Amino acid sequence: MSKEQTKLIAAGIEKGIAEYKKQHKSKARDRDKARKQDIKAKARANADKSEANTEEETDTSSTTQYLPWGLLLLSWAGFIGFYFTR
Repeated sequence: MSKEQTKLIAAGIEKGIAEYKKQHKSKARDRDKARKQDIKAKARANADKSEANTEEETDTSSTTQYLPWGLLLLSWAGFIGFYFTR
């Protein structure tokens, strides 16, 4: 084997290594993009769920805020009715 052949082989090996690294970087970049999209999708899904939960909570809280006052008025009406019927 001559020096020229050795240099050509070394250059071919270096070129192959460089190509491999380039492909590896590209694949890693694609995996990273896919991972980030999954994270964003999960975050959006969680945000949608939390918005739905807060809407449900506000709906139920508007009906339950009158319950204690209604019970208080009902009990006072019962006491007054009991007092005057004696």
